[in-house]
Amino acid sequence: MIIEFLAKNYEASDKLKDVIVRKVDKLDKFFESDTKVKVLLKESKDVYTLELTILLGSDVLRAEVSSDNMYGNIDVAVPKLEKQIIKHHKRLISKSKKIREKLPHESEVEKHSAVVKSKKYRLIPMTQDEAIEELELVGHSFYVFMNKDSGAVNVIYRRNDGDYGLIETDVS
Repeated sequence: MIIEFLAKNYEASDKLKDVIVRKVDKLDKFFESDTKVKVLLKESKDVYTLELTILLGSDVLRAEVSSDNMYGNIDVAVPKLEKQIIKHHKRLISKSKKIREKLPHESEVEKHSAVVKSKKYRLIPMTQDEAIEELELVGHSFYVFMNKDSGAVNVIYRRNDGDYGLIETDVS
């Protein structure tokens, strides 16, 4: 988590910042490592206020505590924020379940598989290198050809890593 400190009329000691970081880091298990937590420390007429804010897209999780002791505020604000986080996660899980329930089940969805296009062409005997050239010319991901050396039908295809693969048939 990325913790950002802001202060209004208050000078935070390094010890206080360390305590806040240590306690807020316990919430790290709920979030990605790049989640930002804003910590606002302010003082007004001997009343110390600690405000923790986490922005999650369009959602805001916030805990604000005021008392005469900033260290005591930390002990109250972090559990308060943790309850909100747990409630937020449960709400997200509930929403995703509702969405899944609205989707049709696989058994309800009719599966229609059909041949939608048919193509016929004459196999021309060629080498693997010539087949690769033809593959590049037609711009497809595979090319069917008759291997000039073996007389068998082969398929040359482009692999995900950019190289080529060869499928050889055996009619024995």
